[in-house]
Amino acid sequence: MAKTQSAQLDRKKLMADPILVTTIVVLIAFLTLFILYPLAILLVDSIVGEHGPTLSIFQRVLAMPSFRTAITNTLAVGFLVSIVSALVGLLFAYVEVYVKLRTKFMSGLFKVVSMLPVVSPPFVLSLSMILLFGRSGIITRGLLHIYDNNVYGYWGIFVVQTLTFFPVCYMMLKGLLKNIDPSLEEAARDMGASRWKVFTSVTLPLILPGLGNAFLVTFIESIADFANPMIIGGSYDTLATTIYLQITGAYDKQGASAMAVVLLCITMIMFFVQKYVLEAKSTATLTGKASRGRMLITDNSVRVPLTILCGAVAVFVVGMYICVPLGALFKTWGRDYSLTFKWFKLMFTRYHGLKAFRDSFILSLIAAPLTALLSMIISYMVVKRNFKSKGFIEFVSMLAMAVPGTVLGVGYIRGYSGGLFHTGVMQGLYGSAAILVIVFIVRSLPTGTRSGISALRQIDKSIEESAYDMGADSFTVFRTVTLPLIKDSFLSGLVTAFVRSITAISAIILLVTPQFLLITVQINEFAGKGDYGIACAFSTVLIIITYAAVLIMNAVIGRFGTSTSTSEEE
Repeated sequence: MAKTQSAQLDRKKLMADPILVTTIVVLIAFLTLFILYPLAILLVDSIVGEHGPTLSIFQRVLAMPSFRTAITNTLAVGFLVSIVSALVGLLFAYVEVYVKLRTKFMSGLFKVVSMLPVVSPPFVLSLSMILLFGRSGIITRGLLHIYDNNVYGYWGIFVVQTLTFFPVCYMMLKGLLKNIDPSLEEAARDMGASRWKVFTSVTLPLILPGLGNAFLVTFIESIADFANPMIIGGSYDTLATTIYLQITGAYDKQGASAMAVVLLCITMIMFFVQKYVLEAKSTATLTGKASRGRMLITDNSVRVPLTILCGAVAVFVVGMYICVPLGALFKTWGRDYSLTFKWFKLMFTRYHGLKAFRDSFILSLIAAPLTALLSMIISYMVVKRNFKSKGFIEFVSMLAMAVPGTVLGVGYIRGYSGGLFHTGVMQGLYGSAAILVIVFIVRSLPTGTRSGISALRQIDKSIEESAYDMGADSFTVFRTVTLPLIKDSFLSGLVTAFVRSITAISAIILLVTPQFLLITVQINEFAGKGDYGIACAFSTVLIIITYAAVLIMNAVIGRFGTSTSTSEEE
C-alpha cells in the first residue's frame, strides 16, 4: 500500500514538471532513433528479402567459406587474447597491491601503462609491431638480420590486442584486490598456509567473478576490434574486417547486415553475462574496502622475479609506443635512420593533414560536451528520479557498450541511407557531419553514464530535496545543485568522450564521406598502403592531442574539482 502511494506521488510530481517530462521524451526518442533503430534495421535487413521474410540471406552468408573462416578466426583470437590479458592484468594488479615496490619508478610505470590504451589511437601498437618485427623491423632486420619475418596474421593480432587490453583488466582487478580484507588472508597464513595456498584458496575465489568479468569485457573488445586486424591481420580476416570488406568490396549490404547480426549476437550474449551475472556476483563477494592496511610482501624470492617480470612487460609496452614518433622522424625505417621532418611536412602539404586534424578536432569538440551532458542527464534520471521508462533508458544507454563499431556503422548505413528514412530530414543525416557527431556520442555514452551513476549514488538525497522544498524545478536542481557536485565526473566524461571520438575508427570508417577527412581514417589508409612514415606522423600528432587533453583535464580537476579540495581539507 505504501509503495503504491509512493509511486502515485512520484507520478504526480513527474506530470507536474514539464521540463522533466520533456527530457524523458527526448531521451527515449534519441536512444530509440540512434541505438535501437539501426540495430532493428540490421535484423530486418538480414531476414527480409524481395518476397518477404526469409532465412535465405543467413543461409547464403553461413555457406560462405570467407564467413566461416572469419568467425572461427574471431573466436580463436578473442578467447586467447581474453585469457592472457586477464592473467597478465591480474599479475600486474597483484604486484601493485600485494608486493612492496622499492622505488616510485615502478608504480609510476604501472600508472603510465594503465593510461596508454585510454589516450592512444587503437592501432598504434600495430604500427609499432610492424616497425619492430616486420620485414624492415629494427629488431628483426637491424639486430637479428632476419629479412623475411612475417608479423602479420594470428600471432600479430594476438600480441597487439593483448598489449592493448591487459591494462584494462589490470585496472579492473586492482580495485577488487584492494577491497579484500587482509584479515581473511592473514588468518590462513597464521594457520601455516603458504602464500601460493593463500592465493589459490582465499584470494582467487574472492576475485573469480571479477576475473571472469575482465575476461568477458576483453573478449567483447577483442572480437569487436576493427583497427588492429585491419592493419596487422594481413590475410587473417576477422568478422569485423569481413563485414567492412563485404560492404566496401563486394557491395553486399544484406550479406554484411547478416554478418553484423551474428557478431552482435555474440557480443550481446557476453554483455548480458558480464553485466547481469558476473558484476552482481563480484559486488556480492566484495562488500567493502579493506578494514586495515595490508602487510606487503617483502620476501625477495617473491618480490624480485614478479617486479622484474612486470617491469619488463611495462617497459616493452612503453617502448612500443615510443616507436611511433621515431617512425615519423626516421628517413626510411629499416634502412636509413637519419633524422628528418619530411614526413610531417608531407603530412601537412601533400596529404591535407591540416584539414584532417581540423575536421577531427571540431567534430570531437562538438561531440564531447554533448556526450558528457547527456551522460550526466541520463545518470541523474536513472539514480535520482522514479518513472516507468527508467529501466529502458538505463538499458539502452548501456547497450551501446556491447555493439561493435562496425555493426553500428552498417546499421547507420542501412537505416539512414534507406530504411524508414529514405526521404525527409532524417535521410539527409547520412553523409553529414551530424551523423558522425551522433556516432561519437553513442559510442562514448556508456562510459560517461557509468561514471555519472557511480558519482550520483554517493550524493545524499536530502541535499536535492531541500532545493525542491524551496520550489525549484528539476532543471534548476540539476543545474545548480547536482551538476556542481559531480563536476569531476562531468569533466572526466567530457575528456574521455573527446579522446574516444578523435581516436574512433570502426564505426566512422563506413560513414565518413570525401567531404570530411578524419585522422584515424587517414592513418588506416596510409598504414594499409605501407606508407608507415606518414601513418606514424599522423599518429604522433594525434597522440600529442589526446595526451594534452588528459593533462588539461587533470589540471582543471586539480584546480576546480571537488575531490581534491576535499581530500586536502581532511
